[in-house]
Formats: sequence, C-alpha cells, structure tokens
Amino acid sequence: MTDNAPYRLEDQIGFKLRLANQRHLEIFSARMPEITPRQFAVLAKLRDEGTLSQNHLGRLVAMDAATTKGVVERLARKGLIATSPSPTDRRRVEISLTEEGRRFLIETIPVAAEISAMTARNLSPRERDRLLALLDKL
Repeated sequence: MTDNAPYRLEDQIGFKLRLANQRHLEIFSARMPEITPRQFAVLAKLRDEGTLSQNHLGRLVAMDAATTKGVVERLARKGLIATSPSPTDRRRVEISLTEEGRRFLIETIPVAAEISAMTARNLSPRERDRLLALLDKL
C-alpha cells in the first residue's frame, strides 16, 4: 500500500468535532448532572414551540424516533414533561412541559448559557460567531 496522500487523524474535521463535543459534554455533565444535553434540548424546544407531537419534536431536535421516545419517557418519569394522545389522531403522542419543567428551565437556562460560554471560552466573540456560522454550513 502506497501512502501518496498523508492522512493525520488529528487533522480531520470529524476527529476535531468529536473532541470538541466530548469537551462540551464534560462541561455539561459537571454543571448540570441531573439531565443530559439531549433531555435539555427537548425541554428547551418545548419551551420555544409549545406542545408538539413526539415525531415533530424529534425532528426539531435532530433525534431519531427511538432516541426521542427514550428521552421523552425519562423526562416524563422526572415530571418535567407530560404526554397525552392527540385529540385528532390517536396514533400521535403530544408532548408538553409541566409546571415543574418550566420551573426547571427557568433555573437551568442561565446554566446552559454558561456551559456554552465555557465550551467556547478560548474563542473571541468574533471567532465564536464565525464557528457557529461555519457549523451551520455543514
């Protein structure tokens, strides 16, 4: 096998994205141990959008159906969301925040903002904005 093009794992975008994600998850876990980033994403999206079907919610937070179902079940057990059958389509499950879920978000949204700031702490504001714009292009 000839090595015409050098390949360094450390120079690959996927590797660097995984390292950045691992660092973010470490910070998230340390600052908000009672919930996962996926669970928080579901709560934040419900706060923004209101009641959503489970399927639509999953699409909005970029999770497949099985993952969404598991996250919804765990959040319901914690009392942060409520599930109910759709009044118009019995096959559809509607998801909404509970009062406890709303209170939880009031307390944790500032922490989530701090987690994002800690993740990007080595970047200038301009670099952070540029990184976010570049990630949007991916």
